[in-house]
Amino acid sequence: MSAAASEKLLEILRTQGLTELAEPVRLASGNYSRYFIDGKVALGAGDDLRLAAEAIHERVSAAGVNYDAVGGLTLGADALCAAIAVVSGANWFIVRKEAKGRGTNRLVEGTRIGEGHRVLLIDDVVTTGGSILKAYESVQATGAQVVAAVTLADRGDDARQSFEERGVPYFPMATYEDMGIPAIGTEAASTSAAG
Repeated sequence: MSAAASEKLLEILRTQGLTELAEPVRLASGNYSRYFIDGKVALGAGDDLRLAAEAIHERVSAAGVNYDAVGGLTLGADALCAAIAVVSGANWFIVRKEAKGRGTNRLVEGTRIGEGHRVLLIDDVVTTGGSILKAYESVQATGAQVVAAVTLADRGDDARQSFEERGVPYFPMATYEDMGIPAIGTEAASTSAAG
């Protein structure tokens, strides 16, 4: 990814997606933090979403990763996977948090993925990796192969380790260090004891 595009995406994430709160809030991971990153708000403008999609596609392509489907767990992946599909020509899908319970009762919606599909797994913000790993398991269950995983912002080091153990290349577009915030679980003791 060009240095200028990388810097612009990081600036968008910092200025439009990062909020420092007076008191810690509970994150989806169960951890507490005074720093909240909202990737959906950060990429609310179409031009910013396009920039992120192009940057992600460029980064994984430069690493030699080829994919024909892109998706992840709803809601964090929804806009990103559709935008990446548009800029890359890949198909898109969304993984539900639970099967619909009626109709086709599918867990994976959009493109029908399965054996032979090479999947780029997406999430907007990763804290411990729980959501993106849930999507990984759902994709694997279809017979498709996850060829890489990407997040806009990674708040810790757990997801990187989890994907390394699975042999899947992992690309955070911004880390907690890039964002200028502490890694999850390393904030002041009052933060971790909150709630």
